Amino acid sequence: MRGLSRVPSYVVMQPTTLCNLDCAYCYLPLRSADRRMSVAVARAVAADGNEWARHGRFSVVWHAGEPTAAGREHLAALMAPFSAGVEQHIQTNATLIDDAWCEFFAARRLRVSVSVDGPPDCNDDRVDRAGRAAYPRIERGIAALRRHGLPFAALCVVADPRPGLAARLYDYFLDLGCDTLGINVEEREGVNGRDNRHDAAAVRAFWAELAAAWRARPRLHLRELEWSLRYLDAVLSGTADDLLPRQLDPIPTVGWDGAVVLLSPELAGFTDAGYGDFSSGNVLDRGLSELLAQPTGTRWVGEFVQGVEACRASCPYFGFCGGGHAANRYFEHGRFDGTETEHCRNSKIHLLEGVLDHVRSTRPGGSPDPRRA
Repeated sequence: MRGLSRVPSYVVMQPTTLCNLDCAYCYLPLRSADRRMSVAVARAVAADGNEWARHGRFSVVWHAGEPTAAGREHLAALMAPFSAGVEQHIQTNATLIDDAWCEFFAARRLRVSVSVDGPPDCNDDRVDRAGRAAYPRIERGIAALRRHGLPFAALCVVADPRPGLAARLYDYFLDLGCDTLGINVEEREGVNGRDNRHDAAAVRAFWAELAAAWRARPRLHLRELEWSLRYLDAVLSGTADDLLPRQLDPIPTVGWDGAVVLLSPELAGFTDAGYGDFSSGNVLDRGLSELLAQPTGTRWVGEFVQGVEACRASCPYFGFCGGGHAANRYFEHGRFDGTETEHCRNSKIHLLEGVLDHVRSTRPGGSPDPRRA
């Protein structure tokens, strides 16, 4: 995996900067402003996206604000330029979802992912601008999805990963009715400056407990655990070198104004005295494929690639994580060519070690770690 691919597997689109919630851990800098993407921006992205979809799987993810806050009419106009071959996804807080939105999703075969952090008491950070709990509205939105028979994924932010919580979360999401679950340990990035350091043993125990709960009742896809087991299987079969892609996915994020930020949606909307606005250009001036053809023209992108190579040379977990994410490096280190971050530890290293702890605990004789048996 060296350098950036010129063809992304998906693009993140920001239909509006506005979010109707004010979550404590949110990274978005402009979430109180309603700056909407123009149809011209969507058409410019579709010109390349439709062509990419003709030759392989390609997706658009409507995200980076609350997409439903743009309204159905405007979102429909933004989606219209994309061909039927382009997969459409939406990441939503579900608070605005009603029967009309469900009909909108179904008519466009829009794949829905809901941000919800578990049972009501696990959602204390998810509030509106008046400080009121968002969970009752999230619950109503999910009930509407279920009433219409629409499949949906769930994305859960965990602020304090610890043993005792993981099994409770898994039980909740089984009952919720989602078919896929992603777990994000809270990250320090964007405007969220909260400390994301945690006790290593507690985080490992969280992941081990989650692995045990999932393996006992594997009735939904659990993103982090399935990738962990896929990696371990590849290591055992000697095929780990074939697991990562040959090149990094550029993950272009197209902001409301057409500005393109590569590698990390969390960098969109920020500026830095040394790096500028992190943008590689604007789709209203140059096509997305053209912008991706010379990504290292943006200095920080080249610096990030250097950091990935430093990880490759120094970290035994590189084959599992592929070098981490640009935003985590920047917001934790202030630059892009550093290596290990707290995010690496919480969501990569301790994840893999926690899964291994679970596997060891199921070995004959029940020893949790054969090195101590």
